[in-house]
Amino acid sequence: MSAISYFRRAARGAAAAVALASVVLPSIASAGPTLDRIKERGAIKVGVGTTPGFFSPDSNGKWQGFFIDYGRALSIAVFGTDDKVEFTNSSPQQRLPALQAGEFDILLSGVTVTVTRAFKLGFHFGPTIFYDGQGILVRKDLGVEKAADLDGATIGVQSGTTGELNIADFFRKTGKTFTPVTIEDTSEFLAALESGRVDAITQDSSDLVGKLQQLKDPSAYVVLPERLSKEPLAPAITAGDDRWLEIVNWTVYATIQAEEWGITSQNVDEFLKSEDPAIQRFLGVDPSLATDIGFEPDWAYKIIKTVGNYGEIYERNLKPLGWERGYNALWTDGGLLYSPPFR
Repeated sequence: MSAISYFRRAARGAAAAVALASVVLPSIASAGPTLDRIKERGAIKVGVGTTPGFFSPDSNGKWQGFFIDYGRALSIAVFGTDDKVEFTNSSPQQRLPALQAGEFDILLSGVTVTVTRAFKLGFHFGPTIFYDGQGILVRKDLGVEKAADLDGATIGVQSGTTGELNIADFFRKTGKTFTPVTIEDTSEFLAALESGRVDAITQDSSDLVGKLQQLKDPSAYVVLPERLSKEPLAPAITAGDDRWLEIVNWTVYATIQAEEWGITSQNVDEFLKSEDPAIQRFLGVDPSLATDIGFEPDWAYKIIKTVGNYGEIYERNLKPLGWERGYNALWTDGGLLYSPPFR
């Protein structure tokens, strides 16, 4: 029996119960100002960066990458298809002001969750989808093996990021000294390292791994193994629209929960036959959960079928760059990824 047949059969079985419901449940189509704008526009506006593996346009200008796939998943949750989303590159200096100004509905640009961004700037964050830490990329000919060996070095930092404060805190804490060179233009960051203007550059390690591949001679450089900070990267939205925040939250959780259950883009149709009531509700075979939250019954099914579970998204985009799961493994595998229950 096809996936559509399963959903139709389940919908007929639940029709009587739905008809008896005394409460009119909210529709995803008209639940909050952000959703109203998105629906009227016909697309979700997403701010992203330009780091291979995480977000970058291919030779045809089509965006691809780890965070891009989460933008596609959100499009499925809202519109039922993955192509109602517009990605725009935004620099670290521009992205947060642009979100505040309403230029984006969401940032999927590797934004670090911090208390000042939550309270002072008024942003809300979805679940952490990549656990990162600040690293340092150096020339191998310096002969350094750890960050403390860079005493007296000149280090490039990008303005508008948490890296400026982190690197200063690290050297102050270790009693070492360094000379910071603040670089605003992202395109100049690598040029400063290759020209010898700086001895090293520092950013989130996820960004540095991508930048390492962009160097003319990657073998002449190394990302030092230690991490100077915690950098939990999460979707960011403006405060004041709880419904939009929950759509973001549960879209992310759906990819994590699917991996925990072993549901992939390749076998999701087989799971439509599962006798597990939780899986039936998750995939929409039993539409009661989706009805309760105002989603289409097959919203999670479509996300997994089209984009994949968290592990598939990770393997497809980040594994080729040499990333291991680490903290970004499921909690059942010793990592930090954990989804609340779908009930």
